[in-house]
Amino acid sequence: MLAQPLFRRLHEHHAGLQLDVLAPPWTAPLLHRMPEVSEAIVSPFGHGDLRLGLRRRLGRRLSERAYDQAIVLPNSFKSALVPWFASIPLRTGYVGELRHLLLNDLRRLDRQALPLMAERYAALADAPGTPLLRPLPALQLTLSDTSRLALLGRLGLRQDHPIAALCPGAEYGPAKRWPVEYFTELASRLTRDGYRVWLIGSSKDREIGERIVRAIADAAINLCGKTTLEEAVDLLSCARIVVSNDSGLMHLAAALSVPLIALYGSSSPTFTPPLSEKAEVLKLDLPCSPCYKRECPLGHFHCMVQLTPDRVYAAAIRSAAHSASKDSDQ
Repeated sequence: MLAQPLFRRLHEHHAGLQLDVLAPPWTAPLLHRMPEVSEAIVSPFGHGDLRLGLRRRLGRRLSERAYDQAIVLPNSFKSALVPWFASIPLRTGYVGELRHLLLNDLRRLDRQALPLMAERYAALADAPGTPLLRPLPALQLTLSDTSRLALLGRLGLRQDHPIAALCPGAEYGPAKRWPVEYFTELASRLTRDGYRVWLIGSSKDREIGERIVRAIADAAINLCGKTTLEEAVDLLSCARIVVSNDSGLMHLAAALSVPLIALYGSSSPTFTPPLSEKAEVLKLDLPCSPCYKRECPLGHFHCMVQLTPDRVYAAAIRSAAHSASKDSDQ
């Protein structure tokens, strides 16, 4: 999602652009929802894979498409191999890992001038030395009423009450996860307020979802692991409010411009914030945070434990009410 401002800026610079994206298979459904992307090309490489022969074959196959430019977002040496094997004339990316051997439009990253990851990506659309135009283009995913209604029917979901979507997982590790007990209390309060609570996440979050559902006597619906990533987009689009850890689903909610409460502990919104005017970040700014660790290195987890359900609940209700008021005024 954080690359979409780059995609939109490239279209601003180049009328009639055909933009293809080589990406991991799990991102392909999201790329299909981005109007800027002509084709999502599934990368066959796992994390850390070199597979030099396969990269050479893929590059030679892509050379038949006669691309004018490749923009390489990962900073690794191996990520720049396919464009080089494809003989793409202009190969753009940031300095790193001997990439001067493979890229011919190398940029030096000014971390202070470009503090956000999305800004660093978007800057690659411009000529070297060009100041980044702010604000960045907004995130946007296309929605289909037909696919959404079909999904709701398959899952037996109703929208006869306002929807609160809670995203209790975070792929990186437990240090990014608000305590399950806190999500449980939040779900209970929102249910008493008349919300239908949907728990959304991957199959790895299914157990967390079950713990929450059992604790509040089945008053919430555990959808973790029951949808694809593309289907999660449709579910999040139904929500009156989304509460999420710093995760991929948080960025999806931001792209859908639904009211969002984003919870940060071990990570920092100064680098990867939710890019939405309807997002509110909650964090505590403790001396030990952000640590960027998978687990709390001090053992106390204060950055999340001290972020109380009272505070998150108040923010969620305020955000949902504010958004509903603005919508009624329009």
